[in-house]
Amino acid sequence: MKTIHGEPISILLVEDNEDHALLVIRKLKAFQIANIITHLEDGEQALKYLANAKQEKKLPHLILLDLRLPKVDGLEVLSHIKTNPDYLDIPVVILTTSDAETDIVKAYHLHANSYLVKPVNFKNFTELMEILGFYWICWNKNPFHA
Repeated sequence: MKTIHGEPISILLVEDNEDHALLVIRKLKAFQIANIITHLEDGEQALKYLANAKQEKKLPHLILLDLRLPKVDGLEVLSHIKTNPDYLDIPVVILTTSDAETDIVKAYHLHANSYLVKPVNFKNFTELMEILGFYWICWNKNPFHA
């Protein structure tokens, strides 16, 4: 498994669709992209998790965030992350079924690092997960790699 400065790579997956979450987790683990994947099913849990992770100084290295979430919407979670100085360096990838232009514009306006639409086709979805993992963990340089 990969590490960043000897630390296990941690990904926070915020996804309310259990099938999508299982597929994402399976593919990231199969390609040994992350050592720790925390899956939460709603935006409220995500905000609480981040607050606790900040206290414990164990923030995730990457956040995969769905938009259509129960309790607290994904765009609201994104806004909270990108307006909080403690979380600014964490890349947030929107991973959603919505290809609505208004959602894409809002997400980038709120400083999403990337916006990916989940393919309906299983093969394409698994390929996307492989590329996503390699890009954000292996190839992309961020403050955690510095």
